[in-house]
Amino acid sequence: MTQDIATAAPTPTTAAAPKIGFVSLGCPKALTDSELILTQLRAEGYETSKTFQGADLVIVNTCGFIDDAVKESLDTIGEALADNGKVIVTGCLGAKAGEGGGNLVRQVHPKVLAVTGPHATDEVMDAVHLHVPKPHDPFVDLVPPAGVKLTPKHYAYLKISEGCNHRCSFCIIPSMRGDLVSRPIGDVLGEAQRLFESGVKELLVISQDTSAYGVDVKYRTGFWDGKPVKTKLLDMVQALAELAERHGAWVRLHYVYPYPHVDEILPLMAEGKILPYLDVPFQHAHPDVLKRMKRPANGEKNLERILRWREICPEIVIRSTFIAGFPGETEAEFQYLLDFMREAQIDRAGCFAYSPVEGASANELAGALPDEVRDERRARFMAVAEQVSAAKLQRRVGATMQVLVDSAPALGRKGGVGRSYADAPEIDGTVRLLPPEKASKTLKVGEFTRAHIVAAEGHDLIAMPV
Repeated sequence: MTQDIATAAPTPTTAAAPKIGFVSLGCPKALTDSELILTQLRAEGYETSKTFQGADLVIVNTCGFIDDAVKESLDTIGEALADNGKVIVTGCLGAKAGEGGGNLVRQVHPKVLAVTGPHATDEVMDAVHLHVPKPHDPFVDLVPPAGVKLTPKHYAYLKISEGCNHRCSFCIIPSMRGDLVSRPIGDVLGEAQRLFESGVKELLVISQDTSAYGVDVKYRTGFWDGKPVKTKLLDMVQALAELAERHGAWVRLHYVYPYPHVDEILPLMAEGKILPYLDVPFQHAHPDVLKRMKRPANGEKNLERILRWREICPEIVIRSTFIAGFPGETEAEFQYLLDFMREAQIDRAGCFAYSPVEGASANELAGALPDEVRDERRARFMAVAEQVSAAKLQRRVGATMQVLVDSAPALGRKGGVGRSYADAPEIDGTVRLLPPEKASKTLKVGEFTRAHIVAAEGHDLIAMPV
């Protein structure tokens, strides 16, 4: 769970512009929603405030997926109401029902000015206009071409679709974000080009189901740079790879379901055109558990697919998330999952102890496990996952890798922190860069450096810039 309070530089104005406080909670998909709203605010001449007290109004973009996220969102709304009093709520929690079918946010915080669901930029702006009229003169020319971003300047998320066609029994996201709606291919590639031209060195492609891109429009042919391009995963990735090559940048894929056609992009990874990294939400491995989860995959086929991916691209890094203690999960099914982890050699893995989510059909399944069993299985899973990860990291000692620098105090002469192709920001490990031996060597944030790996420590690597 991340929380970002907007800190965009103030817009020069001849008169005091209205100030909007903004808090973004949740996943990268919510972050891109926040960026769209902030971009529109800036285009209309609003400024952003770093504090609730100094704002004319506060917008809270919420997360409502798991209980901890709901609590954090509700607490943040309460804090904004206490400090400011004028609060608009948007995001996934805004679409969540409370007791008796009413809106949960309004039940807990009846004083909020407005509540919308996710990807609702127009509705949010309508509420802002109602309570804080927009300045007379739009400042469109002062909006950066790539829009307002909450990420560092050197990496950005690119959302290619909204919603999801799956109905996984543990998930309520489709009820909040709806079915799959793919963005037009021209819009996706146009945003990517603007991001690269603004200095972005790593583009992280996100959605609820990246592999399904274009299914809803039957892979309709669009146009980009005067050429026909299909609204399809392979065609999109090929076009992104060409753009990235021109700008010396990385492309990283997230939320990739292991459908057979994903195999088609592996040669692009093997050729170095996109990062050999896949974020694949497996959730479990045992076929019976996957069936209860209503997952669109089979554990045995997943293992075969991973082995095939590694044959095509030996350098591929696979990260995934799993759920331990799902209703009805037997000890034998859990052991099957542990065996899968050892055999599949998942490079980076996270695990949640199953948590009932209000409105999810999994709540009706028989065989709910006690909290202590769920927590104990999660701990056992993470012990195996960390053994696999640590062993794989240890094999990198002695290698030289390209590292994207994320921080470098004192011009990098005292070292810094970066990431290799194997590390997505905020969810994977880092590469800790030692002070360069050469006096002339400097490290700059947002630039690449070559580094010799000298040690592995926990989830991180330690390296000497070369």
